[in-house]
Amino acid sequence: MRRKEFDFNFSARVMKILVTGSSGHLGEALVRTLQAEHREVIGIDLSPSPFTHRLGSIADRAFVKSCLRGVRVVLHTATLHKPHVATHSRQDFVDTNITGTLNLLEEALSAEVQSFVFTSTTSVFGDALVPPPGAPAAWVTEDVIPIPKNIYGVTKAAAEDLCQLFFRNHKLPCVVLRTSRFFPEEDDNEHVRSQFADENLKLNEFLYRRVEIEDVVSAHVLAYRQAPVLGFGKYIISATTPFSRDDVQTLRVNAPEVVRRYVPEYEAEYARRGWKMDEGIGRVYVNEKARRELDWQPRYDFRSLVATLAAGGELRSPMAKIIGAKGYHEKAFSKGPYPVE
Repeated sequence: MRRKEFDFNFSARVMKILVTGSSGHLGEALVRTLQAEHREVIGIDLSPSPFTHRLGSIADRAFVKSCLRGVRVVLHTATLHKPHVATHSRQDFVDTNITGTLNLLEEALSAEVQSFVFTSTTSVFGDALVPPPGAPAAWVTEDVIPIPKNIYGVTKAAAEDLCQLFFRNHKLPCVVLRTSRFFPEEDDNEHVRSQFADENLKLNEFLYRRVEIEDVVSAHVLAYRQAPVLGFGKYIISATTPFSRDDVQTLRVNAPEVVRRYVPEYEAEYARRGWKMDEGIGRVYVNEKARRELDWQPRYDFRSLVATLAAGGELRSPMAKIIGAKGYHEKAFSKGPYPVE
């Protein structure tokens, strides 16, 4: 089945948008934002919430088909995440992340959806993010070839390929957004948690591997509006780093020296709180392509957040504070936010 040509007019208020995973962090943020713009939104999820209108699984194709009637945009955030690797089977990941995405793509094609945005993850890069001893920090752009290291990364990479397949073979406009960390939960690494206060760690990560949820939302909105023109694209969605590629050698062995060069004011704020900078940084996510091709302008980065702290403000955006921490499991665990495989 090949697509017909459509008049891609995204200014119409009557356009219906489907958000999968609407009870999750990003899903809720998207539904909130779109409803504030007076868009017609259908949120679907396995779990009930004030932002979920239909309960069901994306692995159930009949359910997906029923939800896509009249829909013109799909924002597909539903997924099993890294925190589920130790608590769910590999088959569970395949069912949700691959079969669920395939169901959505198939039914989106039948429903003549005009724009499909898939929320992927920088975790697809996997072992490509870990340079060998003595090597510079990895400068991670969309040109880096993923080497997934767990079932989460494998299934997200496969779902990305499905999106590309449906554009190539059926002209379904698809945009893949590889988001970096934006969850509010503590780090899953016990050693890291013992070395850094939680806010200290998260602010450090804005230099190279974290993004604010408000900026993730704006990237998704831009992606669905521009998908019909772009056709297909993969983009890293992470806070804008102050570093350049020339810094990668020093970053690996002496990150404070490099950070001091770009944001010298950070030292006073860190000293006042008893915080510390990472001694070395092993990878840097680069968002240049998203800023250029999506015209994405993220508001939150390391420099702006240091200034916010100096002015007595908080690290979290208003949206992040409203949504709060949801967790990934119904039960609490004695060690860390979730078990590690």
